[in-house]
Amino acid sequence: MSPATVALVATTAIQIAAAAAALTLPAIAPVVARDLGVPTSMVGTYIALLYVGSSTAALAGGGIVLRIGAIRLSQFCLLACAGGLGLGLAPALGAVAVAAVLIGIGYGPITPASSHVLAKTTPREKMALTFSIKQTGVPAGTALAGLVVPPLAVTFGWHAAVLAIAVACALLAFAVQPVRAPLDADRDRSARLSAGQLVAGLKLVAASAPLRTMAAVSFVYAGMQMCVSSFIVAYLAEEIGLSLVAAGLGLTTANVAGVAARIVWGAIADRWLSARAVLAWLGALMAAASVFAALFTQAWPLAALLAVAAALGATAIGWNGVYLAEVARLAPAGKAGLATGGCLFFTFVGVVVCPFLFGVLQRATDSYALCFAVAAGVCAAAAAVLGLSGRLRAPSGSA
Repeated sequence: MSPATVALVATTAIQIAAAAAALTLPAIAPVVARDLGVPTSMVGTYIALLYVGSSTAALAGGGIVLRIGAIRLSQFCLLACAGGLGLGLAPALGAVAVAAVLIGIGYGPITPASSHVLAKTTPREKMALTFSIKQTGVPAGTALAGLVVPPLAVTFGWHAAVLAIAVACALLAFAVQPVRAPLDADRDRSARLSAGQLVAGLKLVAASAPLRTMAAVSFVYAGMQMCVSSFIVAYLAEEIGLSLVAAGLGLTTANVAGVAARIVWGAIADRWLSARAVLAWLGALMAAASVFAALFTQAWPLAALLAVAAALGATAIGWNGVYLAEVARLAPAGKAGLATGGCLFFTFVGVVVCPFLFGVLQRATDSYALCFAVAAGVCAAAAAVLGLSGRLRAPSGSA
């Protein structure tokens, strides 16, 4: 295989495993919450803690990549995810909270690391499509969690289900060792790791108006993505009355649609529209899908529920590859990882804030439907702001 193909396969596999680790406990939130004696909507707090770890680790990731290499950093991240899942098995709420942060520390640097690898191996005219293919690892991993973890939990208990994902992460960390040397050949052992590197990515984003725009949009879109992934199972199970396995199918459907859509949006951004235009349209479409989700009732047939879940997935989960390709394109030469880490800080802040507020609103109103209606308005506003500014016609791959 060519270096570009090797890089794409390795980074996608790593992304799948990390995403599955991040969404393993939310995929079985009703069962875990019952054992811990807390409301299921507390999964929003779990996700918030996870992304507190992710946001800080993403900032550090851009600098660490230069010192030890992107693949080596990714290996450490997978082991951190495995360790966090293991800690989450402890029958204590505090242990689960620490586990969320540890998984987040493992999850955060993986995207800056993969952006560093792909930016140096991918032709410019294929950037959006390649990054979109790699980013299918996020919904694919989440779909894997929704498809595999609930049935394992029902059959063997939720502890066994969590342990299975932890073992898979650890095994993959060792499996990618053969590709480490060629893909990490540009690492600089003399590069220093310092506290200043935590803000280097932020400074890079602050100095660039286009990067600031991408960071701001990602705050809203990422928050919506994580709200869909974190609450769709609880919504379908508790408010609509589906079984845990059927509700898990909703999560899987959304993320399978996200996998396919990321490739489609990437191809569109490379060939016909600018990344900004694609992102603006996606914001409008995710708002529309959220409105339909807010209209769910127990009278809706399963097929209709899954169709809306697919629409949510295609939009709220389908935007990332176009976004990351645009960030890498806008970054100065050799600083794609640093720029990605800086932008992802704001992405992850959105992931921290939005699910937390979603959960607070749900507990206050006892209505997931109302939460999705509010989310629709926020997404529509972000899409409108993005659509009224910047370059909307030229494909991202064009110079």
